[in-house]
Amino acid sequence: MIKAEQITKSFGNLQVLKGISLEITAGEVVSIVGASGAGKTTLLQILGTLSKQDQGSVTINGIRTDLLMNNQLARFRNQNIGFVFQFHQLLPEFNALENVCIPGFIAHKPRRQVEERAEELLNFLGLSDRLDHKPAELSGGELQRVAVARALVNDPEVILADEPSGNLDTENKQELHKLFITLRDRFKKTLVIVTHDRELAGMADRIITIKDGRV
Repeated sequence: MIKAEQITKSFGNLQVLKGISLEITAGEVVSIVGASGAGKTTLLQILGTLSKQDQGSVTINGIRTDLLMNNQLARFRNQNIGFVFQFHQLLPEFNALENVCIPGFIAHKPRRQVEERAEELLNFLGLSDRLDHKPAELSGGELQRVAVARALVNDPEVILADEPSGNLDTENKQELHKLFITLRDRFKKTLVIVTHDRELAGMADRIITIKDGRV
């Protein structure tokens, strides 16, 4: 499913990743942990094709993403990878349904199909009465569930999450943990989660620790 080989990444004179290699199988939930500044988010962004490594290769479902041209890469990302961030990154001028629809519209899917899929996901996530609410009108837990729905709307095989419970209270963290298990068990998604949350890390099938730029 995901294979990274000898990934290096530097920012100026600071080498953050020092030859990281890893493999993640389809349907696996993996937590990436490590001290602050260890390079967890940098690695996640490289796996998600949001950032480019200095050296090494990334293969997702048999596709060498580092060999794709910019437009090919954007299309691949949109169709194959869903993202959930700590700061949900919802657009404030759009309501919940519209925010979830955006990746589907970018993929040029039929409007009705995208809206029906978005509404189905929001209903499944317990947000049937929040479709018309804008981000400012939603709680922290609701915002994160909208972000999860957005990540799922194109039915990607891989979900990458960067500190997804970082801004949630205890109750909403627990709900998010259960949701990630559901994504694996019901939707058969592969999840890679960067987290400082020990409970969230502990629910993964496997924990990968980054220390001194290596795993």
